[in-house]
Amino acid sequence: MSQKVLITGANGQLGKELVELFTAKGFEVYGFGRDKMDITNQAQVQEVISTLKPNVVLHSAAHTQVDLAESEPDQAFLINAYGTRNVAVAAEAVGAKLVYVSTDYVFDGTTDEPYNEFSPTSPLGVYGKSKLAGEQFVRDLHSKFFIVRTSWVYGKHGANFVKTMLKLGKERKELSVVADQRGCPTYTLDLAHAILELVDTQKYGVYHISNSGSCSWYDFAKAIFAEADIDVNVTPCTTVDFPRPAARPANSVFEHMALRINYFSPIRNWKEALASFLRDC
Repeated sequence: MSQKVLITGANGQLGKELVELFTAKGFEVYGFGRDKMDITNQAQVQEVISTLKPNVVLHSAAHTQVDLAESEPDQAFLINAYGTRNVAVAAEAVGAKLVYVSTDYVFDGTTDEPYNEFSPTSPLGVYGKSKLAGEQFVRDLHSKFFIVRTSWVYGKHGANFVKTMLKLGKERKELSVVADQRGCPTYTLDLAHAILELVDTQKYGVYHISNSGSCSWYDFAKAIFAEADIDVNVTPCTTVDFPRPAARPANSVFEHMALRINYFSPIRNWKEALASFLRDC
């Protein structure tokens, strides 16, 4: 009998990728956007999950607008913290495994070392704080969970940095891109495959999942244009030159310690993933 998988945020960048992959792998997939299940409505969440009784819940719905979260903290915490509580409680009640998609923004980025899953968290802004609160609800209220922290996500669905650069590259000959923030780009297809591998096990816990290797946004932009064969003069700038409402961690490079010591497949380098994405998109 095929396993039932319920996916929140099914209309989002990662959610759509998860729906496609898990469907292709033979799971019975139920994808919910906010129009079908509002995660902030506890009664609705409980009704949907208790009726479907999924084996696995992939919780990718979130308030992801980092700058907007600074001016609407109630909304960010309602969705990312209490919405996650609602999903965790309902998933626990039916005995489903739970995957909660979290973020590199749970770290402040003040160290020069990569962050592993046991590094102390210290979010800078409302978005990171609300996602960390969601992590805490998952830990407190669920017994079979995978907290998946990811970063710098791009893919074929939705808006993202790669698509923005490709668009700007066709419109402009010169661009300035921030060079003093480092992190790990993550292709949604690779992230979805890693999640698929996780849920087939009982190796519960926190995982950092991104493509391997790291770069600055400036390096990332240059690689995008080189791979897409677009001629743009990219100049480095600093975070100070490009002020935003929410502070970003200067370093959010991941170490994949949990994947490694739990014997999961290593994830390919970000340059290889980018080349694959640009070939296929």
